[in-house]
Amino acid sequence: MDQLPHCETLLLEKQGPTLFITINRPDVRNAMSLQMVAELSTVFSQIQEDLHIRTVVIRGAGGHFCAGGDIKDMAGARGQKAAEGEADPFYRLNRAFGQMIQQVNESSKVVIAVTEGAVMGGGFGLACVSDIAIAGPSAKFGMPETSLGVIPAQIAPFVVERIGLTQARRLALLGLRIDANEACSLGIVHQTATSNAELEEMLAGALDRVRQCAPIATAETKALLHRVGHEPMSGLLDSAAEKFAEAIRGSEGTEGTMAFMQKRPPAWAESND
Repeated sequence: MDQLPHCETLLLEKQGPTLFITINRPDVRNAMSLQMVAELSTVFSQIQEDLHIRTVVIRGAGGHFCAGGDIKDMAGARGQKAAEGEADPFYRLNRAFGQMIQQVNESSKVVIAVTEGAVMGGGFGLACVSDIAIAGPSAKFGMPETSLGVIPAQIAPFVVERIGLTQARRLALLGLRIDANEACSLGIVHQTATSNAELEEMLAGALDRVRQCAPIATAETKALLHRVGHEPMSGLLDSAAEKFAEAIRGSEGTEGTMAFMQKRPPAWAESND
């Protein structure tokens, strides 16, 4: 990607093979507006085929990750009436978020969520579709929708995939808010930091590990993992064997094998793209 798209709700910074996305609406605890949804979707679309970007780090400005949906957008949708033959404005609002979160979930990049402060509703869903999630000491997670008289329509399926039906029921049906340690025990996040310094160390360690792994092989592995449970196992394993043969005969497989035999880092581990 030669040029990062212009965004009003996001701060974008490319450092080597990593794209840092900072949700930048601190005055509303980074609540997710329709514009933010559209901008996130645009960014992920543009980087999908860019092999120079291997990792996307998502975090929030001002000490919060994302406090959920934007109340102003909700109020705006309430004031609209669907024209004949058009979908309900609330449907369009909700479904746009679902399409974006599915896009992040299926991205070819390694997505790392650095969660702090409020991680609620849509922000909770965004954390649940990350490949690696790290929580700071201030992080509070929750699905408060039922306590507000609505439902977690677009995030619930991803929460179930993340932590299983039993725990998702408890969180969603009681509208619970939990701390970082409980979020880690449930599998929402993978690591919890006790300080901001430790949080940055954990992030740096995760980014270093991504650099050790071949970018195409990583993307293919992520795609394979997402197919599990959605296809018959025999056919899935047939397809996986074909992908394995392609990988081992490809440039990354050749380089990885040679690097191992020559006891040196592979080329992708030294790349500063």
